Amino acid sequence: MNDTVPDAEARAEGPGEPERHEPAGPEEPAAHDPAAPAPLDVPRTPTGNADVDAALDRLADADHLATDGHLEVYEDVHRGLRDALTALDARPGPPAPSPSHPTAPASSYQSRS
Repeated sequence: MNDTVPDAEARAEGPGEPERHEPAGPEEPAAHDPAAPAPLDVPRTPTGNADVDAALDRLADADHLATDGHLEVYEDVHRGLRDALTALDARPGPPAPSPSHPTAPASSYQSRS
């Protein structure tokens, strides 16, 4: 006499029925999550302005964040670009050109009709 208890699966199949096994195939791929971070891989040409280039480089940080984290990056980039434009306005420009010849008072010849 055997004191072992057959497992529940073997009991459910009954005698004479072949064993049923799940096929051992590859796992199903995870469903694509549209909210998952995905790099856009947008090519960027340097502008030559270090402040602007740094702000545009910051946009790449959004590639690694979920969409709800993009707003903070975009606001930071906008602030940086605005500051760069303000700095351009604050720089003194070239001096105004001086007149090459003094202006003469209006003569009667110029006022003839």
